[in-house]
Amino acid sequence: MRILLSLLKACHLGPTLTVTIISFLLATNLWWEGPAYTIAFGVFLGQLLVGFTNDLNDYQDDLKHNRSNKPLVSGQITDKQLRKAIKIVAPFAVVVNIVGPLGIKGGLVYLFGVGMGISYNLYFKSTLLSPLPYAIAFAALVACIVVATDRNPPLWLMAAASLLGVAAHFANVLKDLDQDLTSGIKGLPQRAGKKYSRVIVSILLITTTLLLNYIHPNTPLLVIGLIASVITSFAPNKIMFSSLMVTALIDVLLMLNAVGSLIGSLGI
Repeated sequence: MRILLSLLKACHLGPTLTVTIISFLLATNLWWEGPAYTIAFGVFLGQLLVGFTNDLNDYQDDLKHNRSNKPLVSGQITDKQLRKAIKIVAPFAVVVNIVGPLGIKGGLVYLFGVGMGISYNLYFKSTLLSPLPYAIAFAALVACIVVATDRNPPLWLMAAASLLGVAAHFANVLKDLDQDLTSGIKGLPQRAGKKYSRVIVSILLITTTLLLNYIHPNTPLLVIGLIASVITSFAPNKIMFSSLMVTALIDVLLMLNAVGSLIGSLGI
C-alpha cells in the first residue's frame, strides 16, 4: 500500500486527476456515463505514464535541489520500482484506450498526446519549443473523445484546449524557474522569466475564457472565469499551478456549455 501511494504521488496526482476529470466531463456530454468511466480510466493510465516518466527523468536534478516532496528523492520508492510501474501501466494504457470506447481512431489520437507529454519530459523541456507538446497533448485530449463519436472536432475546441495546455506549462514552471536555470534547463518560460511568464499565463487564460464564451455566451461563467484567471495570474509561485487547475475546470464548464449547444453540428 505504501508503494502504491508513493507511485500515485510520483504521477503528479493533482494534474493527473484534473485531466481525468476533464475527459470524463467531456465524455458524458458526447456519450453516456458507462463509456465515460472507461474513457476516463484510459486517460488516467496515460497520465500515469507522463507523470512517471517526468519524475524518472528529473530524478538527478530533483536530488540536486533536494526536492524531498518527490517520492524518488525521499526514498519512498526506487527508480527500479518506478521503471517497473511504467512497464506494467504502458500496455494497459494502450489496450484500454484502443479497445475501449475511444476505438482505434480516438485511442491513437489520445496516445499520440501521451507520447507528446513523454517527449516533453525527455527532450522538449529544455528547448524553445517546450510549449509545443503541451499544446498538442491538450488538443489531442479533447479531440480524441470527439473523433471517437465519428464527428470532426471543431477548431475552437482544440484551440481552447491548446491555450489551456500552454498556460499550464508556463504556470507549472514558475515555482522552480530559478532552480531550472541553475540546472541549465532553458525552455521558453525559463527564457522569458517570471514577469513575462506571468503575463503570458494571464493572456492565455483570459483569451481561453473569452473564446469559449464567444462560442456560447454564459455571463455568470464568463465573470467567474475572468476573475479566476486574474487571481491565478497574481497567485504566489508555489500555488499558481494549483490555482490554474481550478481556473481550468471553470473553463471546462464553459467548454461543456459550448459543446452542449453545438453537439448536433460538431461534424460541420
